[in-house]
Amino acid sequence: MRRVITYGTFDLLHYGHIRLLQRCKEQGDYLVVALSTDEFNAGKGKKSYFSYDDRKRMLEAIRYVDLVIPEENWEQKADDVDRYHIDVFVMGDDWEGKFDELSEHCEVVYLPRTPEISTTQIKTDLSTK
Repeated sequence: MRRVITYGTFDLLHYGHIRLLQRCKEQGDYLVVALSTDEFNAGKGKKSYFSYDDRKRMLEAIRYVDLVIPEENWEQKADDVDRYHIDVFVMGDDWEGKFDELSEHCEVVYLPRTPEISTTQIKTDLSTK
């Protein structure tokens, strides 16, 4: 079994998120999503509209996702790769090069984002209406 992991906040879930999760799942057989906790987001200066628990329930309802775990800090990624026996680490290409050190543990893949949609864009569009 080829195991894949990706990370994110997944707030205001949209078709770009779904497409990313679908493409992540295409990289293997089992997809783990490390979901940023509310506390971790606060430390990054971000606030989600939906709580961690609500975002987790939404992700668990998506057929491409096999397991959702908490992302609590930047440093946990290598441990997650080992703990969950990950073969492929996947992120959007806006993170290109940022996680190359994980290639010592697994394959690292950066996928192109869905260009016309983002949570930031949705929030901006809603605030101007």
